[in-house]
Amino acid sequence: MQLNPFDLIVFVGFIVAVITVGVMMSRHEGDSESYFLAGRGLSWWLIGFSLIAANISTEQFVGMSGSAADYVGLAIASYEWVAAITLVVVAFLFLPKFLRAGIYTIPEFLEYRYNAAARTIMSVFMMVTYVFVTIAAVIYSGALTVDTIFGGQTLLGFQVNLVTASWAIGILAAIYVVSGGLKACAWADLLQGSALIVGGAVVMFLAFRALGIAEPSAIGLPVDMASAGAIEKFRHLNAAKLHMVLPQTDLNVPWTALVLGLWIPNFYYWGLNQYISQRTLGARSLAEGQKGVVFAAGLKLIIPFVIVIPGIIAYNLYKDQMAEEAVRSNEPVVERFEQLKGSPETADVAFEFNADFAALHPELAASILAFNAAVAGIEPDVTLSPAEANDALLAAIAKRNRSLPRGERVEQETVLIGRKYDSAFALLIKHLIPTGLRGFMLAAILGAVMSSLASMLNAASTIFTMDLFKQYIHKGANQGTLVLVGRLGVGIFVVIGCIMSPLLDNPVFGGIFKYIQEFQGFISPGILAVFVFGLLVHKAPAVCGVVGLVVNPILYGLLKVVAPNLAFLDRMTVCFFVVLGLMALLTWWKPLPTPVELPTNTRIQLESSAGAKTAGIAVVVVTLILYGVFW
Repeated sequence: MQLNPFDLIVFVGFIVAVITVGVMMSRHEGDSESYFLAGRGLSWWLIGFSLIAANISTEQFVGMSGSAADYVGLAIASYEWVAAITLVVVAFLFLPKFLRAGIYTIPEFLEYRYNAAARTIMSVFMMVTYVFVTIAAVIYSGALTVDTIFGGQTLLGFQVNLVTASWAIGILAAIYVVSGGLKACAWADLLQGSALIVGGAVVMFLAFRALGIAEPSAIGLPVDMASAGAIEKFRHLNAAKLHMVLPQTDLNVPWTALVLGLWIPNFYYWGLNQYISQRTLGARSLAEGQKGVVFAAGLKLIIPFVIVIPGIIAYNLYKDQMAEEAVRSNEPVVERFEQLKGSPETADVAFEFNADFAALHPELAASILAFNAAVAGIEPDVTLSPAEANDALLAAIAKRNRSLPRGERVEQETVLIGRKYDSAFALLIKHLIPTGLRGFMLAAILGAVMSSLASMLNAASTIFTMDLFKQYIHKGANQGTLVLVGRLGVGIFVVIGCIMSPLLDNPVFGGIFKYIQEFQGFISPGILAVFVFGLLVHKAPAVCGVVGLVVNPILYGLLKVVAPNLAFLDRMTVCFFVVLGLMALLTWWKPLPTPVELPTNTRIQLESSAGAKTAGIAVVVVTLILYGVFW
């Protein structure tokens, strides 16, 4: 897809406007409260837009639309609709306590409730997750979209590929974060949040229009549906995808996750995740914060219609192009197989492929299956499908590996995929957006990733500065030093993220959305359990905070090894209740003689908003209606 001069003007103009607004609206942020919390002066509408812009990024446009294009379909929308209810609960349960305590960071609350060790452990966990998972993943998802659309072309003097796109995105986001902190992020989010919602709506409209005029034979419909409208075609093609319930055995969103598993990452993300909560911590009053959070909850209800639905249509229109994108990703692994296939007896590697790959490339899949059988010394099970038989061989190899020294083990190569579903949204843009709108859409996509990335960078630098640097490296640091350290942290974290970003192109991660959610499980159930228990059980001793945080990643990792077929959302559920049980035992064994007294912030109004409560109830009702319609 080429950009004409008008597209380039719109694209460059939007990016310059975002950076300019962010820097100009926060150019006087010289102390830590101003830099990290926008001087605790954010209004409700700015908080609401900023929450959505920080959340909705190419993680959703790429990952969520990709999951929708795959078999998951509309069920992936539960991440959005469950979030709407979660936000309402956060507004009236978590936010009052955090603003009353006057904290800078979420880990800081743990020091007041438990002890300094709990604060430090959570800070380290969140730092590692931000830098090596979420920041790198958001940069990658944005770079992947740019590479899918413009890969191989020269744009603004640079050859577009995954690496150059990663560095461009990282540097642009870092510019205004370094300049103005949270207030810069919030004002930039106002522009970027509006653009991504409008851009998503435009793509949805054009996707339905393309589906409506498509020849039935080209999209797998009978010829007698030539006169059918877009919505009728959509429903006929995707009847199996337009529901919220998947089997209990599903590894992405099983129905059991709707009962509890999906609520755990949502309550962690919206209530305890620093880069989201930092906006609400910067509210000018509790009422403003609550109105902003409920406003964001209302916006969450429309997100599936501008992200998930287009992802489903992308499969209907461009499943062949998704297969072509997969061929490009598979090339290095296929080349290695071709080099080794003549001598399986000396090979130290086995190859994995999914069902899509077996269906689209049956001869190559059969050849790989025979190769792996020779490596394992086991005849494949002919009663199974090729993908299932290959999985059984790989499981046998993995079992045998456990009893062998590392140098004698057979390693497993990157998964060969049949279709690259994460290219769904980019393919819609590439094929449907007309000249004149392409610059705006590219700006909206880049704005989406920049808003989330900027939020993560600001949050990571806040945690590093306030929870680690100030506590352990330089306790007497003045305000100027704290702001300087925060700015240096942003630069370091973006460099790490840009270096790691291209590595995530490996299909072994199973799609970028699943990658992020899977790794969040190492910390989110334990963090949520520690906060909930500490808020509800007033005599829980300090050791509960440390034990809960430390046990969770160990247990989650153990379950991942011993129960690989247990969905990661169900693993989160198990971890959450085990941690709660351990803390209950510790409290029964040695309760505090008197409840902990938390600090009180007297500098802001702490009166709750009746209007926000009414609007929150309305959001919950509408969400339940949507589940009733699509159940």
